[in-house]
Amino acid sequence: MFNQVAGVSRWALAAVTLPLVAQLAGSPPARAEANPAAAQGSGSDGFEGPEEPSMPSEPVELPVEQASETVPESDWRGTVELYGFAPLRATGSVTIRGFESDVDSDLGDILSALDWATFVRASVEKGRWGLLTDLSYVKLSGEDGTTGPRGRFTGNTKVSTTQGIYDFALRYRAGAEETAIAEPGAFTFMPYAGVRVLDMGLDVQAEIREVDGTRRLEAERSFGRTWAQPLLGFQATYFLSPKLRAFARADIGGFDFSGAKNYSGNAQLGLGYAVGNNTDINLSWRYLGINYSNGDERPSGIRSYQNGIELGVKFFF
Repeated sequence: MFNQVAGVSRWALAAVTLPLVAQLAGSPPARAEANPAAAQGSGSDGFEGPEEPSMPSEPVELPVEQASETVPESDWRGTVELYGFAPLRATGSVTIRGFESDVDSDLGDILSALDWATFVRASVEKGRWGLLTDLSYVKLSGEDGTTGPRGRFTGNTKVSTTQGIYDFALRYRAGAEETAIAEPGAFTFMPYAGVRVLDMGLDVQAEIREVDGTRRLEAERSFGRTWAQPLLGFQATYFLSPKLRAFARADIGGFDFSGAKNYSGNAQLGLGYAVGNNTDINLSWRYLGINYSNGDERPSGIRSYQNGIELGVKFFF
């Protein structure tokens, strides 16, 4: 009997003091077992400790803050285009010290006289402002001979000409960035202003000989001139599909500042197709005109009007 009373007293004291101890320790109070006998079998003191908190069945993934944000793309961009211009027809005239000779050549004539040709365009841009350049150099030469009436004399003429056109300009871009691939409807418009440097050279040698080889006449005339022109122009692009775009270009230079006649101009219209993420194939029609005269009493100058096909490969960086 005494043992039963002592056991009941011990359980009553535990029920009263356990919540107070748990509260002071900062943990939830333990729940006393309703059956003292069952509790006594679970431990030496006859009561359970605080229940373990339940754990989630699956691990919870906590958001991990990245050590560094995505590196912003550079504002610098650029393009390089290698191209060739094939005039289907070239007309005009060449004047050397008052002596004028007309020119009317087709593509076959030009290709047969072609010694060298180099064409390249490039641009660099930061933000919306950039620089562009268009460099071209062509050298042609030819020789022609004729025999006079009754074969009494022969004539031979050699002609060599060089044409260098070098554009340098500052541009501003309105619209989307220049890319090989873009959403349909994306457009770019870039007006530019700068300077055009022209380097023209012409050398003519003529010789007339008797049938026996005796020289009767020999003459040589040459003309060379390098000059600069103010330049104004624009470039525009419009995407018809993600890989197909239409483009146009036009410019004018000169305004008669460096001679009695001094102007030049380009007009170009074509299509470009992306063959990769950063490469375009461009096909266009182009017109190029140059008119220059030094205005001397016995003038020297050149008039050249060319229209034809331009094919190029453009790389975007």
